[in-house]
Amino acid sequence: MSELATVEIDLAKSVFQIHDIDKNGRVLVRRQLRRSQLLAFFEKRAPCLIGMDVRCQH
Repeated sequence: MSELATVEIDLAKSVFQIHDIDKNGRVLVRRQLRRSQLLAFFEKRAPCLIGMDVRCQH
C-alpha cells in the first residue's frame, strides 16, 4: 500500500471533502467530513502536507 503524502481539503461551511494522496499522486481515500469530525480525523494522521481549496463567492 502507498504511503500518505498529502491531504487535500475542499472547504465548505459545514461539510469538507477530504482526499488522501500518495507521493505518486494517486488518491488513497476520498471522504466527506462534517466540521465537528475534522479535528479527530487529523489527530489520527501522521504528519503530512495539507492543501486547502478556498473559493470565495461574493
